[in-house]
Amino acid sequence: MSIIKLNNRGVRSVTSFGSATSGSMAFIKKLTASGSSTIDFVDGSNDVVLDDTYKEYLFTFKDIHPATDNVFLGHQADVDGQTTYGQTCTNTMFYARHYENDSLANVSVYSSDDQAQGTAVNKMVQLGNDNDQAGAGYLHIFNPSSTTFVKHFISRFNGAHPSDTTFEIYNAGYYNTTSALNTFRFKMTSGNIDAGDICLYGIN
Repeated sequence: MSIIKLNNRGVRSVTSFGSATSGSMAFIKKLTASGSSTIDFVDGSNDVVLDDTYKEYLFTFKDIHPATDNVFLGHQADVDGQTTYGQTCTNTMFYARHYENDSLANVSVYSSDDQAQGTAVNKMVQLGNDNDQAGAGYLHIFNPSSTTFVKHFISRFNGAHPSDTTFEIYNAGYYNTTSALNTFRFKMTSGNIDAGDICLYGIN
């Protein structure tokens, strides 16, 4: 007898599952870091699309390696024609971690690293810079071209922490503006992005 059912059918009899999103995902642009102070995606520049062509945008991050030890990778955004990246944001962060030596495993809140109407970098993952330490994950932006609502985002990352710990970090919040956002910047809280790929996708 099947324990788990989908649409009243046992999983063994299901031949396919629906997509996690309601639409299709289109690749737009990949930018590669190499000792970069920032990685900027600007609508209309370098074949980047960040307008009302898509209602949702997804950034994926692979093998992000910082030049400086024990820093965060984060994001900032701005509206058309501005590059100060000073849009205010409110967000919350929490994590699960497990030490390589199995000495500790827990779940907690980054109570000192979230923001309430702040303009600092929105932290996504904390990283060490040993040769084998890097981070990977995604940032999902919802309807950044809306001129009615604030701009919600969700990120999820796994990172190799400098204390030989695996961190799974979740960040959710919103940019508190009803103006369209069409510029996103990624940077470390200190030092450069030594290496890594960032890809942008549009979701119909």
